[in-house]
Amino acid sequence: MKMKDQCLPCLVNQVIKVADITQAPDREALYRKIFTFLAQLDFQKTNPEVIGETFAILKTHLKNDDPYYEVRKYYNMLLMDMSESIEEHIRSHEYPFYQAVKYAVIGNIIDFNPIYNRTMDEIMKFINDAEHLDFTINHVEALKKDIQEAKTLLYLGDNCGEICLDKLLIKQIKKENPNLKVYFGVRGAAVVNDSIEADAYDVGIDEYATIISNGDYALGTVLERTSETFRKVFESADVVIAKGQANYECLSEYEKKKIYFLLMVKCQVIANDIGVATNSLVCLNKNM
Repeated sequence: MKMKDQCLPCLVNQVIKVADITQAPDREALYRKIFTFLAQLDFQKTNPEVIGETFAILKTHLKNDDPYYEVRKYYNMLLMDMSESIEEHIRSHEYPFYQAVKYAVIGNIIDFNPIYNRTMDEIMKFINDAEHLDFTINHVEALKKDIQEAKTLLYLGDNCGEICLDKLLIKQIKKENPNLKVYFGVRGAAVVNDSIEADAYDVGIDEYATIISNGDYALGTVLERTSETFRKVFESADVVIAKGQANYECLSEYEKKKIYFLLMVKCQVIANDIGVATNSLVCLNKNM
Protein backbone atom coordinates (compact mmCIF):
# COMPACT_ATOMS: atom_id res chain seq x y z
CA MET A 1 0.00 0.00 0.00
CA LYS A 2 1.73 3.13 -1.24
CA MET A 3 2.06 6.46 0.54
CA LYS A 4 -1.03 8.71 0.43
CA ASP A 5 -1.04 12.50 0.65
CA GLN A 6 -3.47 12.21 3.60
CA CYS A 7 -0.56 10.62 5.54
CA LEU A 8 1.54 13.80 5.45
CA PRO A 9 -0.17 15.51 8.44
CA CYS A 10 0.54 12.39 10.53
CA LEU A 11 4.23 12.58 9.66
CA VAL A 12 4.55 16.25 10.53
CA ASN A 13 2.50 15.98 13.72
CA GLN A 14 4.55 12.99 14.88
CA VAL A 15 7.71 15.10 14.55
CA ILE A 16 6.16 17.97 16.50
CA LYS A 17 4.93 15.60 19.20
CA VAL A 18 8.34 14.01 19.71
CA ALA A 19 9.97 17.44 19.71
CA ASP A 20 7.55 18.43 22.49
CA ILE A 21 7.97 15.38 24.71
CA THR A 22 11.78 15.44 24.41
CA GLN A 23 12.10 19.24 24.65
CA ALA A 24 14.10 19.13 21.43
CA PRO A 25 16.80 21.77 21.01
CA ASP A 26 16.94 23.98 17.92
CA ARG A 27 13.54 23.00 16.56
CA GLU A 28 13.83 25.18 13.50
CA ALA A 29 16.88 23.19 12.36
CA LEU A 30 15.02 19.95 13.04
CA TYR A 31 11.98 21.03 11.03
CA ARG A 32 14.21 22.13 8.14
CA LYS A 33 15.79 18.66 8.05
CA ILE A 34 12.38 17.01 8.06
CA PHE A 35 10.92 19.24 5.35
CA THR A 36 14.04 18.82 3.20
CA PHE A 37 13.48 15.06 3.40
CA LEU A 38 9.75 15.37 2.69
CA ALA A 39 10.40 17.68 -0.28
CA GLN A 40 12.09 14.73 -2.01
CA LEU A 41 9.58 12.12 -0.85
CA ASP A 42 9.09 9.04 -3.00
CA PHE A 43 5.34 8.39 -3.00
CA GLN A 44 5.96 4.85 -4.23
CA LYS A 45 7.20 3.97 -0.75
CA THR A 46 4.87 2.88 2.04
CA ASN A 47 3.94 5.26 4.82
CA PRO A 48 5.64 3.06 7.49
CA GLU A 49 8.91 3.24 5.55
CA VAL A 50 8.69 7.05 5.35
CA ILE A 51 7.86 7.31 9.07
CA GLY A 52 10.92 5.17 9.80
CA GLU A 53 13.10 7.58 7.84
CA THR A 54 11.66 10.67 9.55
CA PHE A 55 12.03 9.05 12.97
CA ALA A 56 15.68 8.27 12.18
CA ILE A 57 16.23 11.98 11.42
CA LEU A 58 14.55 12.81 14.73
CA LYS A 59 16.73 10.42 16.72
CA THR A 60 19.91 11.77 15.15
CA HIS A 61 18.92 15.38 15.85
CA LEU A 62 17.90 14.59 19.44
CA LYS A 63 20.91 12.31 20.07
CA ASN A 64 18.33 9.95 21.55
CA ASP A 65 17.97 6.42 20.20
CA ASP A 66 14.63 5.80 21.90
CA PRO A 67 12.43 8.88 22.54
CA TYR A 68 9.45 6.72 23.56
CA TYR A 69 11.39 4.52 26.00
CA GLU A 70 9.46 5.55 29.11
CA VAL A 71 6.11 5.36 27.27
CA ARG A 72 6.81 1.81 26.08
CA LYS A 73 7.82 0.69 29.56
CA TYR A 74 4.70 2.26 31.08
CA TYR A 75 2.24 0.57 28.72
CA ASN A 76 4.00 -2.77 28.90
CA MET A 77 3.72 -2.73 32.69
CA LEU A 78 0.11 -1.51 32.60
CA LEU A 79 -1.06 -4.31 30.33
CA MET A 80 1.04 -6.92 32.11
CA ASP A 81 -0.78 -5.98 35.32
CA MET A 82 -4.12 -6.47 33.52
CA SER A 83 -3.16 -9.72 31.78
CA GLU A 84 -4.30 -12.10 34.49
CA SER A 85 -7.86 -10.76 34.58
CA ILE A 86 -8.02 -10.60 30.76
CA GLU A 87 -6.78 -14.18 30.51
CA GLU A 88 -9.52 -15.25 32.92
CA HIS A 89 -12.10 -13.68 30.57
CA ILE A 90 -10.54 -15.66 27.71
CA ARG A 91 -10.50 -18.96 29.64
CA SER A 92 -14.09 -18.63 30.79
CA HIS A 93 -15.45 -17.71 27.36
CA GLU A 94 -17.40 -20.26 25.31
CA TYR A 95 -14.91 -19.74 22.47
CA PRO A 96 -11.52 -18.97 24.06
CA PHE A 97 -9.59 -18.73 20.77
CA TYR A 98 -12.07 -16.23 19.35
CA GLN A 99 -11.91 -14.15 22.51
CA ALA A 100 -8.11 -14.20 22.56
CA VAL A 101 -8.02 -12.91 18.97
CA LYS A 102 -10.51 -10.19 19.87
CA TYR A 103 -8.47 -8.96 22.85
CA ALA A 104 -5.31 -8.97 20.73
CA VAL A 105 -7.07 -6.78 18.14
CA ILE A 106 -8.53 -4.46 20.80
CA GLY A 107 -4.99 -4.02 22.14
CA ASN A 108 -4.11 -2.44 18.81
CA ILE A 109 -5.86 0.71 20.05
CA ILE A 110 -2.63 1.62 21.87
CA ASP A 111 -0.98 3.97 19.40
CA PHE A 112 0.92 7.24 19.68
CA ASN A 113 0.20 8.78 16.34
CA PRO A 114 -0.95 12.28 17.36
CA ILE A 115 -3.72 12.33 14.75
CA TYR A 116 -5.67 9.54 16.45
CA ASN A 117 -3.91 9.22 19.78
CA ARG A 118 -6.24 7.75 22.41
CA THR A 119 -6.66 8.85 25.99
CA MET A 120 -6.20 6.31 28.74
CA ASP A 121 -9.95 6.40 29.40
CA GLU A 122 -10.66 5.48 25.76
CA ILE A 123 -8.14 2.63 25.84
CA MET A 124 -9.64 1.20 29.03
CA LYS A 125 -13.19 1.55 27.68
CA PHE A 126 -12.38 -0.61 24.65
CA ILE A 127 -10.69 -3.24 26.81
CA ASN A 128 -13.51 -3.30 29.36
CA ASP A 129 -16.18 -3.44 26.63
CA ALA A 130 -14.60 -6.43 24.86
CA GLU A 131 -17.64 -8.65 25.50
CA HIS A 132 -19.85 -6.22 23.60
CA LEU A 133 -17.54 -5.64 20.63
CA ASP A 134 -17.37 -7.78 17.52
CA PHE A 135 -15.43 -8.06 14.28
CA THR A 136 -16.44 -6.15 11.18
CA ILE A 137 -14.39 -8.63 9.15
CA ASN A 138 -14.22 -12.01 10.82
CA HIS A 139 -11.90 -14.68 9.44
CA VAL A 140 -11.13 -16.07 12.90
CA GLU A 141 -12.33 -19.61 12.19
CA ALA A 142 -10.19 -19.78 9.05
CA LEU A 143 -7.21 -18.57 11.07
CA LYS A 144 -7.86 -21.23 13.71
CA LYS A 145 -8.05 -23.99 11.08
CA ASP A 146 -4.84 -22.84 9.39
CA ILE A 147 -3.05 -22.70 12.75
CA GLN A 148 -4.15 -26.24 13.58
CA GLU A 149 -2.70 -27.48 10.26
CA ALA A 150 0.52 -25.40 10.28
CA LYS A 151 4.03 -26.32 11.34
CA THR A 152 5.40 -22.78 11.63
CA LEU A 153 3.80 -19.41 12.41
CA LEU A 154 5.34 -15.95 12.22
CA TYR A 155 3.51 -13.44 14.39
CA LEU A 156 4.45 -9.85 13.50
CA GLY A 157 3.97 -7.70 16.58
CA ASP A 158 3.11 -4.02 16.69
CA ASN A 159 2.90 -1.63 19.63
CA CYS A 160 4.04 -1.62 23.23
CA GLY A 161 1.41 -2.74 25.76
CA GLU A 162 -0.47 -4.44 22.96
CA ILE A 163 2.17 -7.18 22.91
CA CYS A 164 0.94 -8.37 26.32
CA LEU A 165 -2.34 -9.32 24.63
CA ASP A 166 -0.39 -10.84 21.73
CA LYS A 167 1.26 -13.06 24.33
CA LEU A 168 -2.16 -14.27 25.54
CA LEU A 169 -3.18 -15.04 21.96
CA ILE A 170 0.05 -16.93 21.28
CA LYS A 171 -0.55 -18.93 24.46
CA GLN A 172 -4.00 -19.84 23.12
CA ILE A 173 -2.53 -20.65 19.71
CA LYS A 174 -0.17 -23.14 21.35
CA LYS A 175 -3.18 -24.83 22.94
CA GLU A 176 -4.69 -25.26 19.48
CA ASN A 177 -1.45 -26.69 18.10
CA PRO A 178 1.13 -27.63 20.77
CA ASN A 179 3.68 -28.67 18.15
CA LEU A 180 3.53 -25.38 16.27
CA LYS A 181 6.82 -23.48 16.00
CA VAL A 182 6.02 -19.81 16.66
CA TYR A 183 8.25 -16.83 15.86
CA PHE A 184 7.44 -13.36 17.18
CA GLY A 185 8.76 -10.56 14.95
CA VAL A 186 9.75 -7.16 16.33
CA ARG A 187 11.37 -4.01 14.91
CA GLY A 188 15.13 -3.87 14.63
CA ALA A 189 15.38 -0.47 16.34
CA ALA A 190 13.13 1.86 18.31
CA VAL A 191 10.60 3.66 16.12
CA VAL A 192 7.68 5.56 17.71
CA ASN A 193 6.10 3.15 20.24
CA ASP A 194 6.59 -0.03 18.23
CA SER A 195 7.94 -3.04 20.11
CA ILE A 196 11.57 -4.06 19.93
CA GLU A 197 13.30 -7.16 21.30
CA ALA A 198 13.63 -5.74 24.82
CA ASP A 199 9.85 -5.22 25.05
CA ALA A 200 9.07 -8.75 23.90
CA TYR A 201 11.43 -10.26 26.46
CA ASP A 202 10.19 -7.91 29.21
CA VAL A 203 6.60 -9.16 28.84
CA GLY A 204 7.64 -12.82 28.54
CA ILE A 205 6.75 -13.65 24.96
CA ASP A 206 9.81 -15.92 24.86
CA GLU A 207 7.81 -18.36 27.04
CA TYR A 208 5.76 -19.27 23.97
CA ALA A 209 7.64 -18.02 20.90
CA THR A 210 11.10 -17.40 19.51
CA ILE A 211 11.63 -13.64 19.38
CA ILE A 212 13.19 -12.42 16.15
CA SER A 213 14.20 -8.89 15.13
CA ASN A 214 13.40 -7.87 11.56
CA GLY A 215 16.67 -5.90 11.47
CA ASP A 216 15.04 -2.67 10.29
CA TYR A 217 13.93 0.63 11.84
CA ALA A 218 10.81 1.27 9.73
CA LEU A 219 7.33 0.91 11.12
CA GLY A 220 5.71 -2.35 10.11
CA THR A 221 7.52 -4.92 7.98
CA VAL A 222 9.16 -3.53 4.84
CA LEU A 223 10.40 -6.89 3.54
CA GLU A 224 13.14 -5.63 1.23
CA ARG A 225 14.68 -3.76 4.18
CA THR A 226 14.59 -6.66 6.64
CA SER A 227 17.51 -8.95 7.45
CA GLU A 228 18.24 -12.13 5.51
CA THR A 229 17.58 -14.17 8.67
CA PHE A 230 14.17 -12.58 9.13
CA ARG A 231 13.21 -13.02 5.46
CA LYS A 232 14.03 -16.72 5.65
CA VAL A 233 11.65 -17.09 8.59
CA PHE A 234 8.98 -15.08 6.77
CA GLU A 235 9.31 -17.12 3.59
CA SER A 236 9.24 -20.48 5.38
CA ALA A 237 6.30 -19.73 7.70
CA ASP A 238 3.08 -21.60 6.88
CA VAL A 239 0.99 -18.79 8.38
CA VAL A 240 1.76 -15.13 9.10
CA ILE A 241 -0.20 -13.01 11.58
CA ALA A 242 0.40 -9.31 10.93
CA LYS A 243 -0.69 -6.97 13.71
CA GLY A 244 -1.61 -3.33 13.23
CA GLN A 245 -2.04 -0.76 10.51
CA ALA A 246 1.66 -0.43 9.64
CA ASN A 247 1.99 -4.14 8.92
CA TYR A 248 -1.18 -3.93 6.83
CA GLU A 249 0.24 -1.02 4.84
CA CYS A 250 3.47 -2.92 4.21
CA LEU A 251 2.04 -6.35 3.39
CA SER A 252 -1.51 -5.85 2.10
CA GLU A 253 -0.39 -6.31 -1.51
CA TYR A 254 1.79 -9.36 -0.80
CA GLU A 255 -0.03 -12.36 -2.26
CA LYS A 256 2.50 -15.17 -1.88
CA LYS A 257 1.81 -15.90 1.78
CA LYS A 258 -1.16 -16.86 3.91
CA ILE A 259 -1.32 -13.61 5.92
CA TYR A 260 -3.97 -12.75 8.52
CA PHE A 261 -4.18 -9.05 9.32
CA LEU A 262 -5.31 -8.31 12.88
CA LEU A 263 -5.97 -4.65 13.53
CA MET A 264 -8.24 -1.96 14.83
CA VAL A 265 -8.83 0.46 11.96
CA LYS A 266 -7.81 3.88 13.25
CA CYS A 267 -7.51 6.12 10.19
CA GLN A 268 -9.63 6.84 7.15
CA VAL A 269 -6.90 5.87 4.67
CA ILE A 270 -6.83 2.30 6.00
CA ALA A 271 -10.60 2.24 6.41
CA ASN A 272 -11.06 3.16 2.73
CA ASP A 273 -8.55 0.56 1.58
CA ILE A 274 -10.18 -2.27 3.55
CA GLY A 275 -13.73 -1.01 3.01
CA VAL A 276 -14.80 -0.65 6.64
CA ALA A 277 -15.49 2.17 9.09
CA THR A 278 -12.91 3.53 11.49
CA ASN A 279 -12.79 1.78 14.88
CA SER A 280 -13.63 -1.52 13.17
CA LEU A 281 -12.11 -4.72 14.53
CA VAL A 282 -10.62 -6.72 11.68
CA CYS A 283 -9.34 -10.26 11.27
CA LEU A 284 -8.68 -10.40 7.54
CA ASN A 285 -7.16 -12.84 5.10
CA LYS A 286 -7.22 -10.96 1.78
CA ASN A 287 -7.09 -14.21 -0.19
CA MET A 288 -10.49 -15.32 1.09
